[in-house]
Amino acid sequence: MTRAATIVGWGMAVPAQVRTNTDLERMIDTSDAWIVSRTGIHERRIAAEHESTFTLARSAAEQALQVAGVQPIDVDLVVVATLTPEYGFPATASLVQDAIGAARAGAFDLNAACAGFVYGMAVVRSLIESGAHRTVLLIGSDTMSRVVDWTDRSTCVLFGDGAGAVVMQAADDGGGILSTAVGSDGAGAGLLIQQAGGSRQPASAAALAAGDHFLRMNGREVYKFAVKATADAARQVMRTAGLAPDEVDLFIPHQANLRIIRSAARGAGIPMARVFVNADRYGNTSAGSIPIALCEALHEGRVQPGDRVVLVGFGAGLAWAAAALTWTAAPVDRRAERPQAAAAGAR
Repeated sequence: MTRAATIVGWGMAVPAQVRTNTDLERMIDTSDAWIVSRTGIHERRIAAEHESTFTLARSAAEQALQVAGVQPIDVDLVVVATLTPEYGFPATASLVQDAIGAARAGAFDLNAACAGFVYGMAVVRSLIESGAHRTVLLIGSDTMSRVVDWTDRSTCVLFGDGAGAVVMQAADDGGGILSTAVGSDGAGAGLLIQQAGGSRQPASAAALAAGDHFLRMNGREVYKFAVKATADAARQVMRTAGLAPDEVDLFIPHQANLRIIRSAARGAGIPMARVFVNADRYGNTSAGSIPIALCEALHEGRVQPGDRVVLVGFGAGLAWAAAALTWTAAPVDRRAERPQAAAAGAR
């Protein structure tokens, strides 16, 4: 039987600090009604001083390994999808690999912005199916609060911090990832960008004064791209996997904006009753978005063995990625506490 890549463990970590729309009303010229009507977001999590992309990633990874019953020494590779790495270098994945004790594992970061986690699934799938690796820890982690301008009401209301992780393993008994797709349109790079801090515009006092280290976004154009890209990518992986929309048990899109999610689901032919949404409580956590949503869907009993699940992410690049899979892991004990552990102390 064909070697398949399956998810055998999962975990998530979000900061304890909640920033509600009412809190934002005291910071900028906005209102709860305005934010909710345009985004569906009511609150988001914000990292404390001792929390970071690394600490959130580490906590999510430790949970995923525990659920999987996998020892760190048995992990072959650690991949962290992030656009807010702990440092310019070394890779955040290397910090996680060391902190969890995965002494035999390789490690690298992947930056496809908010599409990064699903990009990572496509990469890891290939590595597992080829036989190069057997057990891979894939993490999506971002602290978007560190790169948004909290005086810009058009962007700061959208984002939050968080991480999710999965353990992926080789299996020979069917199921797992059925199809993946990745795409990019670099012509839209300027629509969602952090201009300063790279080789084009290194960090400087002038860049800091101009606010060029903050995320900047053309919201209208990104919205149009997101709706089309999400629907198209979902249809592509469903078609490749031989699934009709009515055969998809759960659709987990990137949690950027409720209006985008609704429009994209309609375009993919999937009713909202089979779409998982938690953007109202977390906002857009970038690469952490989809694995956090997957963890919560599992905790709520929305995913059972044999279910067909479609995941779709989109983000800066412009980039998009999708995956279709058959769920194989055992059901979650729903009596357990909701998996929202805050990250441990800083490195």
